[in-house]
Amino acid sequence: MYWYKLTPLDILMLRDAKPFSPQERAWAGSIFPPNGHAIAAALRGILGEKKDFNIVGPFLCYENKGNSLYLPRPLGFVKSTPLVPLVWETASHLHNVVLRDQTQPCPLVKPVNLLTEDEEDDFVKGDDSEAKFRQYLPYSVVKTYLQTGKIEKDDWQVISGSHEDQPWTIETRSHNTIEQGTRQVKDADGYFVENGIRLHHGWSLAVGIDENIDTPSSLRLGGEGHRTILQRCDELGEQWASLQQQSQANFARGGKAIAYLVTPGTFERKDKSQGRERAICRAYPWEWKLAPTINGNQTRGYLVSVATEKLVPISCRFREKAEASKSIPAPQVFATPPGTLYYLNQPQLLFQDNE
Repeated sequence: MYWYKLTPLDILMLRDAKPFSPQERAWAGSIFPPNGHAIAAALRGILGEKKDFNIVGPFLCYENKGNSLYLPRPLGFVKSTPLVPLVWETASHLHNVVLRDQTQPCPLVKPVNLLTEDEEDDFVKGDDSEAKFRQYLPYSVVKTYLQTGKIEKDDWQVISGSHEDQPWTIETRSHNTIEQGTRQVKDADGYFVENGIRLHHGWSLAVGIDENIDTPSSLRLGGEGHRTILQRCDELGEQWASLQQQSQANFARGGKAIAYLVTPGTFERKDKSQGRERAICRAYPWEWKLAPTINGNQTRGYLVSVATEKLVPISCRFREKAEASKSIPAPQVFATPPGTLYYLNQPQLLFQDNE
């Protein structure tokens, strides 16, 4: 893999998966970071339509005395306190009071040894204002998390001026079409509003591509013809390789483990149970079997619990081969958001990784 930075020269218009036309919905939203379809479409402007290639990412990159890869925060934390499945926390008093569906992922609780801490004092500054928490973690913190399974309280704090809680701002822009010969906005298709994304200074997108591209070069990313500078950045590749190496070592070790999803995961299958074929998406891989607890004993299964949040809708477009300018929206899929954690009794391969 060759690693690159994508630095926008202007705001980015990255439409979300909702169908949009001015006469039906006068507000066009943006989604960020962009999904793989948007990155692949931008790269095809350089590599050509017929070139097949693979990408890793996209992630974020921050340049401050060197380039650092940034990954979305793990979702299995309340502030800086990690959560664990109730069935793993055998000393918890909740075993005697919680009623739950044994066929669903196990509830997550705070570890017993952390319940005595005063969480209201977490990151309280001298001026009585609560400090901000990182929403994206730098490579060094993620590497330590993979090595130790812990993220220290200090590592959750946003470095002043770095915008690690949200590396971009949203700019709202309105568009008017004036009726010819008048000063009035058109009744149809005359007005709509869209949100643009502007990255803060020092921030870029980071992506790995299995193609060697001459850089620096310019490419179009998103709508409105806005341009992005593509630059080679080998140190990002070194950081990613280090994370991969540590992850593979953790997998090989076996035993109880936590899987950390760093890009949106689409777990979809075809269902024909109701006489018609339909696609179903869920928050964890279909091939990972749940490990329900029955009569206090955990049965065979790998997946114990999941820490996630609302799904991310993703949609691309279908193009006609005869005329590339004609395209229609593809059906939406609902991807599990990056940062999702999976609590496993034993690491297990996905079908896509199992020859």
